[in-house]
Amino acid sequence: MAITSERLRQTFSEGGAMEIYREIRAEGDFLGFARRYVFDSDYRVSRSALWGLTKATNEELSVLQVMLNELIDQAMQTGNSSVRRLTLNIIERLKMNEEDLRTDFLDFCLDHTVSIKEFPGIQTLCLKLAYRMCSFFPELMDELKRTLNEMEIEYYKPAIKGLRRKILSGRYQ
Repeated sequence: MAITSERLRQTFSEGGAMEIYREIRAEGDFLGFARRYVFDSDYRVSRSALWGLTKATNEELSVLQVMLNELIDQAMQTGNSSVRRLTLNIIERLKMNEEDLRTDFLDFCLDHTVSIKEFPGIQTLCLKLAYRMCSFFPELMDELKRTLNEMEIEYYKPAIKGLRRKILSGRYQ
């Protein structure tokens, strides 16, 4: 069965996401698929496309490196938390070099890390990405650690507490 917007609009299960992934892999066109569906204005299409892509290996996803800035823009601009989380998952699996640092994205990640209204999965991905960006610059790492020390940690879920503890203790890499 061909992948279409209509089909993606109706993909609501883990099995459906795996089926989408297997078809993308068989076609061998991860980049074309992503360009066609990841930024769809219908969040259901975008969500299902991203969900299928999260099943790919890091090597398969590496072809999306050319879309890093577009993915970052989507993560920051979407109003749908599922699309945001899945987009951040893809970004987190791509390479990020010193020259890829975007201060608007760093600010976004820091804001969403400490927001107690944000979903834990998004908080955790944002903290991992903020750590990666800050790791290139000692002064930014100091700022990140100050931010983490100032968190009122009792308001956060175990995932963010554990990651925070690892970063502050120097055990996260």
